[in-house]
Amino acid sequence: MKVLSMIQPWASLFVLGETQYETRTWKTKYRGPLAIHTSKKVDRASCSHPKVQELLVKHAYTASNLPTGVIIGVCMLKNCIKVVENHNTWAVLENGRLVEGNDLFLGDYRVGGYVWEVENMKLLDEFIPAKGQLGLWEYTIDLQKSSK
Repeated sequence: MKVLSMIQPWASLFVLGETQYETRTWKTKYRGPLAIHTSKKVDRASCSHPKVQELLVKHAYTASNLPTGVIIGVCMLKNCIKVVENHNTWAVLENGRLVEGNDLFLGDYRVGGYVWEVENMKLLDEFIPAKGQLGLWEYTIDLQKSSK
């Protein structure tokens, strides 16, 4: 299965459904099953932002107890869409879709960047220890044992 590593708290907030998109500076032609891995790094400065703290507390997380170095969720990568406009409180994707609210707040919607649209996000019952990598990477996951 393809895996994407993300820094915390962004990985958990994505898997927990606080945002429906992941943003990247690069696009991928890959579509299909995708696992979300948490890097060992926690962006503590971002975790101290009041809005991020509020979202984390909602799920009983703080900067200190976020899972790191593990695969925490699986989903289907449905689309990769270019950002064509950013107006600070909302952005426009190349397909005409508007992005605002938590989706905008929790992502990097610079013009020219990409929005990874996913569906069927599932938090794993048991997180899977794994060493992350840059870009998309491969890992064999037994979903029968791991997913909720």
